[in-house]
Amino acid sequence: MKFYRSQVLVCAGTGCTSSGSADIIRIFKEEIEKVGLSEEVNVIHTGCFGLCENGPVVIVYPEGAFYSHIKLTDVPRIVTEHLLKGRIVTDLVYSSDSAHKSKSMALEDIEFYKKQKRVALRNCGAIDPENIEEYIAFDGYKALAKCLTEYTGEEGRDKIIDIMLQSGLRGRGGAGFPTGLKWKFAKAPVSDIKYVCCNADEGDPGAFMDRSVLEGDPHAVLEAMTIAGYVIGAQQGYIYVRAEYPIAVHRLRIAINQAREYGLLGNNILGTDFSFDIDLRLGSGAFVCGEETALLASIEGKRGEPNPRPPFPAVKGLFGKPTLLNNVETYANVCQIILNGPEWFASMGTEKSKGTKVFALGGKIQNTGLVEVPMGTTLREVIYEIGGGIPNGKKFKAAQTGGPSGGCIPAQHLDVPIDFDNLSAIGSMMGSGGLIVMDEDNCMVNIAKFFLEFTCDESCGKCPPCRIGTRRMLEILEKICDGKGEPGDIEKLEELAINIKNSALCGLGQTAPNPVLSTLRYFRDEYEAHIYEHRCPAGVCSSMLRYTIDPEKCKGCSLCAKNCPAGAISGEIKKPFVIDTEKCVKCGACIEKCKFGAISRK
Repeated sequence: MKFYRSQVLVCAGTGCTSSGSADIIRIFKEEIEKVGLSEEVNVIHTGCFGLCENGPVVIVYPEGAFYSHIKLTDVPRIVTEHLLKGRIVTDLVYSSDSAHKSKSMALEDIEFYKKQKRVALRNCGAIDPENIEEYIAFDGYKALAKCLTEYTGEEGRDKIIDIMLQSGLRGRGGAGFPTGLKWKFAKAPVSDIKYVCCNADEGDPGAFMDRSVLEGDPHAVLEAMTIAGYVIGAQQGYIYVRAEYPIAVHRLRIAINQAREYGLLGNNILGTDFSFDIDLRLGSGAFVCGEETALLASIEGKRGEPNPRPPFPAVKGLFGKPTLLNNVETYANVCQIILNGPEWFASMGTEKSKGTKVFALGGKIQNTGLVEVPMGTTLREVIYEIGGGIPNGKKFKAAQTGGPSGGCIPAQHLDVPIDFDNLSAIGSMMGSGGLIVMDEDNCMVNIAKFFLEFTCDESCGKCPPCRIGTRRMLEILEKICDGKGEPGDIEKLEELAINIKNSALCGLGQTAPNPVLSTLRYFRDEYEAHIYEHRCPAGVCSSMLRYTIDPEKCKGCSLCAKNCPAGAISGEIKKPFVIDTEKCVKCGACIEKCKFGAISRK
C-alpha cells in the first residue's frame, strides 16, 4: 500500500460534476506532476460532500482545508501555495463567516455540518466510490462477514432480524414501515426462490438523496442487500435505478464487478455455502414505479402499474416469488446497525422514529444541498442553522416535505420535531426526503397546482380516482389561478381530495391530494383571495396581476415606456407616466428598468 503525505479530495457527485469537477481533477493531477509531487500527493474523486451550493468542493488533508467554488484557474494556486509551500489559500477557503477565512476549518466546525450526524452518508465525500479497497478500509463488508460467521443457521438469521427490530429502523422510502418486520415477513414463506430488491427509483421533484448515496458509497447498498439475502434465504438481488442517474449507474456497475472479483458477490461468499448476486435494472423515469408493485412489474418487463395488495411482495412479489424491497437509504443504515449494535442506532432520534434522516434541501434557501440529521431535529434548525436561512432577507413561508405526496408546513410549525408521526399529524409526510423551502414570494395555490400537474402527468391511469379525479382537481386549480375561481370551488376540491384518498389503488394516488389539502389547511386565505377578490397575494398568478406607477415616485424618465414591449406605458418627460392595464402583458420589464421603485405589482 502506498502512503501519501497529502490527499486532495474532489467532489465528483452529479452537482459538482455538472460544475466542472472532472476538469478540476485533471488539472490538479497535471499541476501536481509539474511541481514534482506526484509521489507525495494523491488526488481522489469522491461522492457528494453535501454543501452543493458551494461546489465544486475540494478538501485537502491532513490540514482539512475546505475549498469551495473552485475554478480551473484556482487549481495552480492551491498546488503551488498549499501543496508545495504549505500555505493554505485562505481566500478560497469556505466559511459562512468571513472572520474564519484566515484559518482552516474541520467539517464539524462548519455551521452547515455542526448539527448533522452522518450515518447513511458516512462515506460520501470520504472515499473513492470506485475503489472497493477504500470501502473495506472503512469497515466495509465487515458486517457481512460478521453475519456469515457469527449469526449462522436459522437462529442466527432470526438474531439479525431481532437486531433490525431493536434498532427501530423504519423504511426511508416514505411509508416508514419497520424494516425488521418487513425482513421477518419476507423470511417466513417457504419458497425455492426469493428475491431482494432495492428501490433506487427516486422520482420526487428536488430529491437527490438516494442518488448521492449510490454515487458516493455504492458498496454500502450492495453489502446490506447481501445481508438481507442471507437473512431471508434469497440468492438474487436487483437494484431498480433511474437511467437518468448515469454516474450512479456507472459506479454501481463498477462496484458490482469489484464485489464479484473479491468474492463478496456470487457463489460461496467468503468461503461459506451462501451464494448471492446482484444485477441492475434501469427505470425510464416513471414516477409510479416508486410504488413497490409497479416497480416489481417493471423489473419483470411489464408496464409499470401498481397491483392491489394483498398479496404483499413479501408473500408474492417478483416473478410471483417472496420478495424483500427496501430503498437505498434504508439499506445504507443496515451495516452500521450490525457493527455498532441496535442500541447505538436507537439512541438517536425520537421514541417512534429512530436514527437519522437524509434530506435534499432546496428551493429558497442559502445552502442548497444534502443534509443528514437525527430524527427529532426541528425544521427551524434545518432551515436556519444548517440551511443558512432564506436569501435576500425574505420571510419563510412554507416547506414542502415528501414531494408530490407530501404537504406544505407553515411557519407556525417550524419548531415541530421532524419525524414520521409529527409530520403526519400536521398534514405532511416524511416521504423519501425532499425538502423544498418557500418564501413570501411563493403563491401556495400555484404550488399546489404545480405538484398536482406533476401527479397528473405521472399517473399510470390504471384506476379512475387517480386518472380522472386528480385531473378534475387540477382543472379547478387552473381556473382559480387564472382568476376565474367561483364560490364552491374550495369545497369541490376538498370533496374530490377526500374521495381520491379513500379510493385510489396505490399509495401514490392516495397521497396525490396532500399538497392541496395541506395548503387549504394552512393557506385557505390565499385560495379565498384568488376566488373572491381576484387577487394573488404573492403576485405570482399573472392573470390577476396589475402593474401600477406611483405618481409620487415617478420621475418621468420614460425608461419604462421605452422598454415596454406592448406599448402599454405612456406619458410626458419629467411627468408621471401611466400604465394601460388593457394593453399590459404583465412581463415585468418595466419594474426591471425603473430606477426609482415607482412601479408596483399587485
